[in-house]
Amino acid sequence: MNKETVERIRKFTADRDWDQFHSPVNLAKSIMIEAGELLECFQWSDDDYDIEHVKEELADVLVYCQDMADKLGVDIDEIVNLKMDKNEAKYPVEKAKGNAKKYDEF
Repeated sequence: MNKETVERIRKFTADRDWDQFHSPVNLAKSIMIEAGELLECFQWSDDDYDIEHVKEELADVLVYCQDMADKLGVDIDEIVNLKMDKNEAKYPVEKAKGNAKKYDEF
C-alpha cells in the first residue's frame, strides 16, 4: 500500500476518534467479519460474482489489516517480506510447483 493510502486510512480513523475502539482483538474480529463478507461474495458460485462487491469487501479487509498493523506498531512490508522468506523456505519451487500439498507432506 502506498504512503498516501496509508495516511488516508490513518486520517479517517483519527478524524472519527475511532482509535479508542481499535484494540488488537477488536481489529482481529473486524478482519474476520469482513473476510466472511468477502467469502459471501462467492457463496453460491465460484465464477458468477459481482467484482465491484468483491473489491469493496477486499478493501474493508485491507483497511482493518492496516489499522491492526498501526495498533501493533508493525510495518506491513516488513512482516510480509519476513513471512515470504519463511514461505519460500517451506515451499521450495522444486517441490511445490504445481503441487497443492502442505509443506510437511512433500
